[in-house]
Amino acid sequence: MPGEGGTTEGLFGPIVTTDELLAATSGRAWVQAMLDAEAALARAEEGVAVIPAGSAALIEGSCDAGLFDIHGLGSAARLGGNPVIPLVDDLREKVGAPAADWVHWGATSQDILDTASMLIASRSIAIIDADLRALCDACAELSERHRATLMVGRTLLQHALPVTFGLKAAGWLTSASTGRSALEAVRTRLPVELGGAAGTLASLGDRGVDVLTAMAAVLDLAVPPLPWHADRTVVAELAGALGMLTGVGSKISLDVALMMQTEIGEASEPAAASRGGSSTLPHKRNPVAAAAVSSAHRQASAHVAVIFAAMADEHERGLGGWQSEWETLSALLRLAGGAIANTRETVAGLEVDAGAMAKNLDLTGGILLSERVVLALAPKSGRAEAARAVREAAARCQASGRAFVDELLEVPAVSSHLSRSEVDELLDPSGYLGSTDAFIDRALAAYRSR
Repeated sequence: MPGEGGTTEGLFGPIVTTDELLAATSGRAWVQAMLDAEAALARAEEGVAVIPAGSAALIEGSCDAGLFDIHGLGSAARLGGNPVIPLVDDLREKVGAPAADWVHWGATSQDILDTASMLIASRSIAIIDADLRALCDACAELSERHRATLMVGRTLLQHALPVTFGLKAAGWLTSASTGRSALEAVRTRLPVELGGAAGTLASLGDRGVDVLTAMAAVLDLAVPPLPWHADRTVVAELAGALGMLTGVGSKISLDVALMMQTEIGEASEPAAASRGGSSTLPHKRNPVAAAAVSSAHRQASAHVAVIFAAMADEHERGLGGWQSEWETLSALLRLAGGAIANTRETVAGLEVDAGAMAKNLDLTGGILLSERVVLALAPKSGRAEAARAVREAAARCQASGRAFVDELLEVPAVSSHLSRSEVDELLDPSGYLGSTDAFIDRALAAYRSR
């Protein structure tokens, strides 16, 4: 019988996620969550006198995943289409008479699996949120420390205008904080599931809502307005939030990977023994965390699509859609959490080379400030003439390698209106940062207000 170490998750999972999340979404964790749902159901039913007093404690005493054969349950599930059926049979056998008769009373398999999925999600989100909070803190620290560290702002991978690294980090902070808010909003709404065979809870007579409410309280899950067997909106919302997080991590990690390029060298992932090494090239320091996060993001995008496709359920209980969520949701939790954990580690230990940033800022001889020159000339010569003159000077600068100021002053449309000292001032990148400080302050204030 293969153990966890024999699964592909055991081989490849540690690259893209954490050991904690692998454990939180494992087969054992799912079985324990299903057993927790069964125990909570019994306790709720005993609390409102649906099952005999004393039954819940006897049932709960056997609700330990360590007592069950995980792989055996999976194999047995082929016959009924889900693992709850063999799990309940085994649980009844372990509980024994007379309480065995009250195991799973009034519930259907989907009630237990849906509730288990919400428990798995809630427990995994607690792990993810710790890394998310640390990532936000690290971004905020970088933003404050480097609010005045000048660097090239790049659009479509080309030099655009000067920015500061603090502003870039503030952008990271805002997206990570937004993702955290979205995930927390979903977590507070994760609901218990209890609807019986067709969503009416007819099996519990007029006590259905009482049991539903009590079961939610035991498990610290939300009470839904009605059973959601065929309404998968909460699962889709959860998948969307998790997919968003992998995108947040991927954007930040890609920025770092691009700055790590040999020709740029503005920042690097944290150094560690053997980290980023190559099997053949001893000089390499690869952005391995960024690679892992990018992989997680690409996989997660496909998993989100599966969850959204599963929303089209037939009538009161679906055929295949609900069943496609189990492994998909586990994978999404692992991938999103792993992406955030890897990104948090990168940002918290990021090596920033302000000297390289300054060097790259001067790489194009000053043409980075061409927009500013146009805006200064436009009131004097007209916008069209100013743009033409500066564009031609920039083209000559790129072709000749001369300083932009020299090329500009050889153009009469420029030199007749601006002195050399005025052009030098216009080409100072520190003087063309607009609302950078205000934007950084706004990002930090919005985060700290949480």
